[in-house]
Amino acid sequence: MDGDPKVESQLDSFSLTFPLPYRIGFIIVLAVWGWGVNLHYLHKVKIDVPSLIRYPSRSSPTQPAHHLSTYRLATVLSTVFLLSISTFWIFSRRTPALVIEYDWLPMTYLVALAALFFVPVRNFSQGGRSRFLATLRRVSIGGIAEAKDGKFGDILLADVLTSYSKILGDLYVVLCMFFTPSGSSTARPDRNCGGTVIVPLIMAVPFAIRFRQCIIEYFRVRRAPYKESVGWGGQHLANATKYATAFPVIIFSALQRSVPADQPAPGLNRAWLVAVLVNSLYSWYWDVAKDWDLTLFSSARERNNPEHPFGLRRRLVFQQPVIYYGVIGMDLMLRCTWSLKLNAHLDKFTDFESSIFLLQSLEVFRRWVWIFFRIETEWLRNNTSGLAVDDILLGDYQGKYDSDED
Repeated sequence: MDGDPKVESQLDSFSLTFPLPYRIGFIIVLAVWGWGVNLHYLHKVKIDVPSLIRYPSRSSPTQPAHHLSTYRLATVLSTVFLLSISTFWIFSRRTPALVIEYDWLPMTYLVALAALFFVPVRNFSQGGRSRFLATLRRVSIGGIAEAKDGKFGDILLADVLTSYSKILGDLYVVLCMFFTPSGSSTARPDRNCGGTVIVPLIMAVPFAIRFRQCIIEYFRVRRAPYKESVGWGGQHLANATKYATAFPVIIFSALQRSVPADQPAPGLNRAWLVAVLVNSLYSWYWDVAKDWDLTLFSSARERNNPEHPFGLRRRLVFQQPVIYYGVIGMDLMLRCTWSLKLNAHLDKFTDFESSIFLLQSLEVFRRWVWIFFRIETEWLRNNTSGLAVDDILLGDYQGKYDSDED
């Protein structure tokens, strides 16, 4: 991550066609489609995602599969989106004054989107939406369920929220501009709306949630009888530290935005660079070594073990090693998109709304791919060790997989 960017001063062509409220809605709908694809593909490779997140199984074979229910919800959300944005295009005609005047149309869409999630409607993915909202309520205050009650699902949702931190900040910006006298939610995004610290604080919330969850897990381990399989909780403290490294990035980015363009601040820029480098590399290391249980950063003996491809592990659900190598490289690349600011020819890239939207979409894509491999890892831990889901800490399992394939 690299904090909240500055943007161009005028309502640009991209925003005339795709105003900020619709961009927020689009990425949310995209997430629902993505989760459906996650469920669908993992079901095809015989990974039972509902059992991992402690979601009730279907009581009747006539009930649609979980991924089909998710696709149906995504289809309804997409239909509402297309109807709303088409109506907006008809009325606004990409005319700046009309785009600003008809800002109530995209805001009405956001209200409808929220209603589709929060209003209990029978026979409309009711079970899935109810479970999602219950999990969201618990996670939103940094809570985390016990393993038997769906802790892994809480972790997945909270991690997804960290990838949506900038989108949550933009949601506040949209609401702030809409309710500001003489303001408009479809005008040029004012990311200082309500003050210079509000948006950074909102962006920090998902990381604070995961930080608190890790601390809760640490104290749970400390209170439990000592077991060699779970250790003393150090993994949770290390994980909490990873999320804490996001806070300096957000702080220094906010300070950079407050510095006038004609007043260079080399010290602040260097502090930001160090903070974002530590956050990106630490997070990438954790993805590879802890969330996916790959051996790329293990000892040379484990990394070069002839029983598995270099840097990977013995059991690979997705089978082709090149897939894992590609995902490792992609994860690093997308975690380091901030490096565009260091290129003399691309340093203004993140100043444009279209570029901001692209980077937000790429982060959501990165998280979508991450989910496949995080769930795969949890499935292998559960089905190899014989322990309950998540009864072992991230990274504590030593990779003693048998040779059977899923």
